Amino acid sequence: MSDAVNRAWTMASRPEGEPTAENFAIKELTIPEPKHGEILIRTLYLSLDPYMRGRMRGGPSYAATLEIGDVMTGEVVARVEKSESPLFKVGDTVRSSIGWQEWAAIPAHTAKSVNPELGPVSTGVGVLGMPGMTAYFGLLEVLKPRAGDTLVVSAASGAVGAVVGQIGKINGCFVIGVAGSDEKCDYTVNELGFDAAINYKTQDVSAELARLSPNGVDCYFDNVGGPVSDAVFENLALKSRVAICGQISQYNAATPPQGPRNMAALIRTRTTVEGFLVYDFELQHEVARARIADWIKDGRIKYKEDVVDGFQNAPEAFIGLLNGKNFGKLLIKVSE
Repeated sequence: MSDAVNRAWTMASRPEGEPTAENFAIKELTIPEPKHGEILIRTLYLSLDPYMRGRMRGGPSYAATLEIGDVMTGEVVARVEKSESPLFKVGDTVRSSIGWQEWAAIPAHTAKSVNPELGPVSTGVGVLGMPGMTAYFGLLEVLKPRAGDTLVVSAASGAVGAVVGQIGKINGCFVIGVAGSDEKCDYTVNELGFDAAINYKTQDVSAELARLSPNGVDCYFDNVGGPVSDAVFENLALKSRVAICGQISQYNAATPPQGPRNMAALIRTRTTVEGFLVYDFELQHEVARARIADWIKDGRIKYKEDVVDGFQNAPEAFIGLLNGKNFGKLLIKVSE
């Protein structure tokens, strides 16, 4: 990384369907000087997440969409290099949503401290960051599992799904993961402790769910939508609950896909379907972060990071993320 400039990835054009390298452009900017009340931060790790594809779309959303030339949306773990605020000193580690760039001067009160005693600083945007909080609250506050429930998690080896399944096991659930390769399925069962896993690319998801959960699925944590969710809907139990976290199968669709066509199943089972955002529970994040950190120390939660070295590789890694090429929480290592 150059010490002379601030490199930033911007949206050069709006993708039609799957993003390509041409949709991104790198710019060299001047490293800013912090003003009174600000801190200058240097990115250590950039988090890449599926929601970023939604920011590249036009039209209404729950958050502001990007315009051509805007810096790509994203959260980073960063080191404080200069401080004009009593809130942070040089050398502190923080989280901030500065997007895909190496440096930024930000109001100090907008940064969040990363406690290195809880785990490696990279986990500040992973298992102890937004993905971990999403898993925790989506499961415990939206699905509200009970001991003995059957819990199905799609994208089960990913940053969110892996944590959902493990917290489900802590709470006494029978956990079934759905993933896109035998390697990922083996990981969820043999490393994370899921009870079973289904490879949606090679197995009939609906038939496998009927075999594994003959009494139906009580809780479904949906990260993907599409045919996987259709299959789960065919196997829901009476009074089941569905948490809609993401719809990654549809993010690259040029036109909205047809379906699902089996919504009548929700009438038969009297299922509750609820979408949620992690920020709905922001005032409770620190409690959840401490609990997850304790579970990691106790060996009850394991996590996997997929770290790509080099800021210049962010677009390629992001495109791969949308196609399921990553294995674990995807991070770009930007600097030491």
